Amino acid sequence: MDENKEKNIQKELERWENTTVKKVIDKYPLFKKYFRNLSDYDSKALYTPLDIMDLNYLKDLGFPGEYPFTRHVQPTAYRGKLWTMRQFAGMASADETNRRFKYLIENGLTGLSVAFHLPTIYGYESCDSMSTGEVGKIGVAIDTVEDMEKLFAGIDLSKISTSMTINAPASILLSMYLVVGEKQGVPSEKLTGTVQNDILKEYIAQKSYIFPPEPSMRLIIDTIEYCTKHVPKWNTISISGYHIREAGSTAVQELAFTLADGFAYVEAGIERGLDVDAFAPRLSFFFNAHNDFFEEIAKYRAARRIWAKRMKNKYGAKNPDSWKLRFHTQTAGVSLTAQEPENNIVRVTLQALAAVLGGTQSLHTNSFDEALCLPTEKAVRIALRTQQIIAHESGATNTIDPLAGSYYVEALTDEMERQAEEYFKKIEELGGVIPAIRQNFFQREIARAAYRYQKEVEAKERIIVGVNKYVTESERPEILYIDEKVEEEQCERLENTKKNRDSEKTTKALSILKQKARTEENLIPFILDCVRAYASIGEIIGALKEVWGTYREDAIF
Repeated sequence: MDENKEKNIQKELERWENTTVKKVIDKYPLFKKYFRNLSDYDSKALYTPLDIMDLNYLKDLGFPGEYPFTRHVQPTAYRGKLWTMRQFAGMASADETNRRFKYLIENGLTGLSVAFHLPTIYGYESCDSMSTGEVGKIGVAIDTVEDMEKLFAGIDLSKISTSMTINAPASILLSMYLVVGEKQGVPSEKLTGTVQNDILKEYIAQKSYIFPPEPSMRLIIDTIEYCTKHVPKWNTISISGYHIREAGSTAVQELAFTLADGFAYVEAGIERGLDVDAFAPRLSFFFNAHNDFFEEIAKYRAARRIWAKRMKNKYGAKNPDSWKLRFHTQTAGVSLTAQEPENNIVRVTLQALAAVLGGTQSLHTNSFDEALCLPTEKAVRIALRTQQIIAHESGATNTIDPLAGSYYVEALTDEMERQAEEYFKKIEELGGVIPAIRQNFFQREIARAAYRYQKEVEAKERIIVGVNKYVTESERPEILYIDEKVEEEQCERLENTKKNRDSEKTTKALSILKQKARTEENLIPFILDCVRAYASIGEIIGALKEVWGTYREDAIF
């Protein structure tokens, strides 16, 4: 834009504010010139070309499928192929979850996503005293590869993409999946899917860690190294901002902390001696889709641009696939309300649409009853139908990145990138991600953001429909209950597995794993041997605990 046009727009903007707008403000004194979004950023009443004067189309936006990938990682976006429609599912036993998987596939699901129960997440057997009352309650109980076989019985692993939300024991659950593939006759080279395997965000937000950060990072890089060679279609890590956001972070914090974790994994892989272009194309991300529609879209666009720049300019990646930030999105569980739960259908729809307009490759839509229980079949079907209606009826998929060039969206994208870069500098000054974790930097930042948000809700400065305004009594929907017999039956199955296995073979495999944990060898082949010998997750984790110990976080208040 030339200088005369800029001055003319500035002059006309001032005229508009002092005449047309002033008349309305005089009539409605409650008019707000600024609104604070969920990242505590002031959104102006109006955006104009003046707000994106520095925007260079070819440098900052480019074309879809080309550097810096701001507009999309695929050149045709959804005109060529829709996003993968996933529904997070896991309940009670492997048999019960297998039935839910088949129900979802029959209703048009294109990718499975496994939710594990708390004992599996923390590396305990279902029969452990620490598991009492939790077996099968918020996910599926998986103790040995026998459970994993039942989980995918009748499902051809060569034809389905599977995502597994598991972190500290991720290498073990992935090994179980690979062994099930072996038993089905599907070579590891043909398996497709993602294992979350993001331990850094556990220390930052979700807290389901087991070992100290250093050996945990070793397991992750072992997995990346092994899969790069033997499971080339598998996404070896899903670097997750989702749980950072669920812990109470802002969108900017989610963006910055997630990408900082991603940079840390890249650096650890390079330090191991891996070629960045050999493993970076299989790194993926997992973001939250919250309520502030445009903020979420800007977050995804900024994430792609930041990642592409860093991978190319700092880490020297030469393969364009290494520059592409590919991500899965899940609508915000933390935004769901137990009050008037049907309102959640509307929230999820808006969040899902933001993810689609932001260019997600994979999407999970939450069920409206998840603030109360594991989703019923009716609720999960509505959640899946929400994606299908957006895909086939909304017109949102007809053109690529339709919001590009919006004065507001582009200005907000730039602002989020700027604030993220400020966080990167702070993290670097603290010595990197792991030193920052040990100094509780991330935890304090998230706690402050969550506290501010809660105060705003309680003061009714931020309205939650059906909770602090427009409140009515609503009927409680049908609730899905997990029978207490699930725990008893799961323990019986585990006991039978241990009774019928070759105990000498299991003991030997566990002993070798323990020995190798004291060396620098890649542990995945030895974990696979333990899995093939029907060692339980608790036994494998127990062997590693003997070598590495466990981690305890310093509390902050």
